[in-house]
Amino acid sequence: MKTKLLVITPPFTQLNTPYPATAYIKGFLNTLNIETVQADLGIEVILKLFSKEGLSCLLPQAKTKNLSDNVKRIIALWDEYIKTIDPVISFLQGKNPTLALQICQEDFLPEASRFAQLEDLDWAFGTMGTQDKAKHLATLYLEDISDFIVECIDENFGFSRYAERLGRSANSFDELYNALNQELTYVDKIFISILKDRIETVEPTMFLVSVPFPGNLYASFRAAQWIKQNHPHIKISMGGGFPNTELRSLSDERVFEFFDFITLDDGEVPIEELIKSTTAESKDRTYKRTFLLEDGKVVYKNNSTKPDYKQSQVGTPDYSDLLLDKYISVIEIVNPMHRMWSDGRWNKLTMAHGCYWGKCTFCDISLDYIKIYEPVAANLLCDRIEEMMEQTGENGFHFVDEAAPPALMRALALEILRRKLAVTWWTNIRFEKSFTKDLCLLLKASGCIAVSGGLEVASDRLLKLIDKGVTVEQVAIVTRNFTEANVMVHAYLMYGYPTQTIQETVDSLEMVRQLFEVGVLQSGFWHQFAMTAHSPVGMYPAKFGVVKDTEIIGTFANNDINYTDSTGIDHEKFSFGLKKSLFNFMHGICFDYELKDWFDFKIPKTTISPDFIYNALSIVPPLGVRGLAKIVWLGGNPAVEYFTKSKKGNSWEMIALTFHDKKQSFTIQMNKDEGEWLLGILKKIAVSKTKTYTFQEIKSDFEKDLEDFELFFYSKPIKTLREFGLLIV
Repeated sequence: MKTKLLVITPPFTQLNTPYPATAYIKGFLNTLNIETVQADLGIEVILKLFSKEGLSCLLPQAKTKNLSDNVKRIIALWDEYIKTIDPVISFLQGKNPTLALQICQEDFLPEASRFAQLEDLDWAFGTMGTQDKAKHLATLYLEDISDFIVECIDENFGFSRYAERLGRSANSFDELYNALNQELTYVDKIFISILKDRIETVEPTMFLVSVPFPGNLYASFRAAQWIKQNHPHIKISMGGGFPNTELRSLSDERVFEFFDFITLDDGEVPIEELIKSTTAESKDRTYKRTFLLEDGKVVYKNNSTKPDYKQSQVGTPDYSDLLLDKYISVIEIVNPMHRMWSDGRWNKLTMAHGCYWGKCTFCDISLDYIKIYEPVAANLLCDRIEEMMEQTGENGFHFVDEAAPPALMRALALEILRRKLAVTWWTNIRFEKSFTKDLCLLLKASGCIAVSGGLEVASDRLLKLIDKGVTVEQVAIVTRNFTEANVMVHAYLMYGYPTQTIQETVDSLEMVRQLFEVGVLQSGFWHQFAMTAHSPVGMYPAKFGVVKDTEIIGTFANNDINYTDSTGIDHEKFSFGLKKSLFNFMHGICFDYELKDWFDFKIPKTTISPDFIYNALSIVPPLGVRGLAKIVWLGGNPAVEYFTKSKKGNSWEMIALTFHDKKQSFTIQMNKDEGEWLLGILKKIAVSKTKTYTFQEIKSDFEKDLEDFELFFYSKPIKTLREFGLLIV
């Protein structure tokens, strides 16, 4: 029987773009000529539910007792929701842009409690940001309907997560198992009806479920449960981020009432072996990192000798089958990076498997997805970019790396520019000193619009304990370099790290305040430290001054660990003040507030100098250039004009070079010999050329016929070129 796979992402992840795991797997299976169909059932459920027909069917399902005033108002306005839902969804899909004008008049959409939380929209979107303002208002409108669903239809509903609490820190399978033995909810029924149609249409021999987050877990089991009951011949396997981190010590046999297999880490070889196992004799079956049930017991099998594929061998992610024109862009909150995450459709790619740093003590660095570092060659990345642009019609790329390596980012930027590709991209980085001003300018020229990076705890002592490999001063300089290149910077911020004192939390907030005040950070987010089983802190807690609350290992999910910090500090109480202050700093206001004003309890004064970040940014970098540094010219060929200059009876030939960039024109002058050499070298080091030249190579070329390269390189004309695209990277 011919193998045919159906690969799904269950509800719910993102509304604006598909989670990439199924596209990665489909791209790999294409290289094996295995027929694969993929589906994001999350967006399909949302579109069915949030439609004129869906809302018309929804109200009769609602419970009607003990309703909140908010829900009573929504029900009273239900005809208005039915009237407006289809055009709003169409608008959020980018198909009805003129509706923005009507939405922004604020008398078109019915409004319930979410609109009471309206921020200062003039600040957020300005007078010209009609489309963005309308997206935000339309998002609030959808969230009002969501509140109705949660209160009256299904308490587990959420746009980007479904029944998430059942999957979060679920050491025992009991609660989830009990939920699965209850009747289907109304949302479940919609999901299952879509799944039923897809199974009957595709007729797969194997069903793969990608579970990236706890909020996808419940629906994944519901899907598997229905298939087991109705199509028991179909083999079912789960993979993805959730099992990779949470299910590594799985032992509950009941899980395999739903799934035949659960695979860990990179999915290519495990899936390939599962496909082979369906036709092989029992004694010949081999598995790669796979849990299954054998003689009534959960066993973990890793007896395949086949090595994992190199990143160059896994194929290009394939987004076919997905409803790319149906995703909806929302703006939930006015946070620049979160807005980028949820607004617009992004093709997802990875520059490198794993993390090139791989030392941060809060991170799961013992697991393969972090530990095994393997970069993808820049030319292959660009090949994949071009393939995906052709397939999807989209030129936006989110590189989902743990931390994109600076050298590879440089190579990728050069390759994008050489191929004259118009792309928009962003990624996650470490704030390391490799990100010079010139490298940031190169990345910007290639289409990089934003980076996010972990500042974590803005304290040098704790950054050293985290083994982050950066200092606060270094972070300030790197964020300045990106900001001056017009690349937005988002910082991940952490509080409650083991042994963190109250003083360090206060000082960390002061560092963050100063970074926003001087304008080198544009976005940020505070999260409280969580200890995980596969991080150095989780594996060696005593080394970090914490004690695990329990050593009991559950039979289902095991990742998050409860612990006691030796400081005894209740870090949770800082949450509101840290987040409220950050919200205001992102608005560019309240920098003059005392730090104590953000908290309703006493805190110590900061020990950080009020000019700490300003002084860090005032440090003048050394003038010298490394001999192996690459020299690149982003500009074009100049217009050339020769003239003679005379002074005190002496005359000499000069050259004037006039350059045109996208914004302006400028002219530099120098003597003829140096000018003609410069003309020749600019052609050689143009970004369109495949060969790159080092500083030392250029210096040697200059000194064949001319003298004193350093005096020439640091002259005023070359300084002007440095401001317009002559980069040292």
